[in-house]
Amino acid sequence: MQKKHMERCLFTLLVLLIFALPILGLYRVTKHSAAPASTTIPAVFPAASPADDPTATSSPTPIPVPSPTPTPPDRVDSYAVQGIEVASHQSDTMHWRIERIEQEGAVCYLTKIYLLDPGTQIRKATANWERDIQYPVDMAAKIPDATLFINGSGYVSPTFPEIPSNYPGSSPDYYYTPLGSVTVTDGQLFRRLTGVPYYGLSLTRDGLHMHVGDDPTDVLAANPTQTWSFYIECPVIRDHQSILDPNWRFTTAPAMRTIISCIDEHNFILLTVTRDSSSALTMRQCVDYLQSAFDPLWTYNLDGGPSIALYYRLSPDDDWVRVAGGTSKDADIMAFAD
Repeated sequence: MQKKHMERCLFTLLVLLIFALPILGLYRVTKHSAAPASTTIPAVFPAASPADDPTATSSPTPIPVPSPTPTPPDRVDSYAVQGIEVASHQSDTMHWRIERIEQEGAVCYLTKIYLLDPGTQIRKATANWERDIQYPVDMAAKIPDATLFINGSGYVSPTFPEIPSNYPGSSPDYYYTPLGSVTVTDGQLFRRLTGVPYYGLSLTRDGLHMHVGDDPTDVLAANPTQTWSFYIECPVIRDHQSILDPNWRFTTAPAMRTIISCIDEHNFILLTVTRDSSSALTMRQCVDYLQSAFDPLWTYNLDGGPSIALYYRLSPDDDWVRVAGGTSKDADIMAFAD
């Protein structure tokens, strides 16, 4: 009995030792191998940068947003028809439409033009310098690829001898030439009046421009290929604002007119005023209408009265069709070609 009792006690003690030793060993490891409080434990990974740390307060690098592609301006030929369509033409480089309208009792023609490259598509043909003036349709024969043209510069002749007071010389010195202190045709300089401001239009490689009292030196510095000019009062809208001279005799006098407005570098409006209804428009009425209907960048009054001309053809192989005017001789024309 005693022997069995002792064996049972030894077995119990052995079981206790088996369970107690691991607990004592863990206690020793925890107590004696812990790092002192002042010891720095090396980091396993380097410190995160602000860009990697979602809690960082520095501003993130912005993601560039592409600028929107500019929307090209509408072609004026896409504007709603305001009257009765007379004719229209479309190609890869030019669109135009002629409309017959009535404005304050006067029969007018509104021509809306889009040009892909105005610097090369606007053309000029002239009569013989200092020798004669010619019918517009005869001058147009010199531009075989044109499909539209109007009359251009005012001119000096025995019938219309008036010249500005600041022109040197006398009227006969200018007979059968256009007005303007600068005259350029197809890149050739025909006139330069030093010190006389230029009022008119010039065509350069980048398009058609209006000049209001510019120095001839500055006009020629841009290397114009063509010019058109008339009276000094003929620039009537600049930078969308009317600059019409209230004291000019044509401001309040009804007359037949050819007026060109620039909407932007590719789009133009032609206003041809007739007397087909025995009525015409004053320059004030024309300016008010163009501003309210189109808000042009600039507007210039070309030769008027019996000199007006508006012709078209649907292709260069067709004959010219007269819309208005064209019955009097002129110094030059402005044409539009594909």
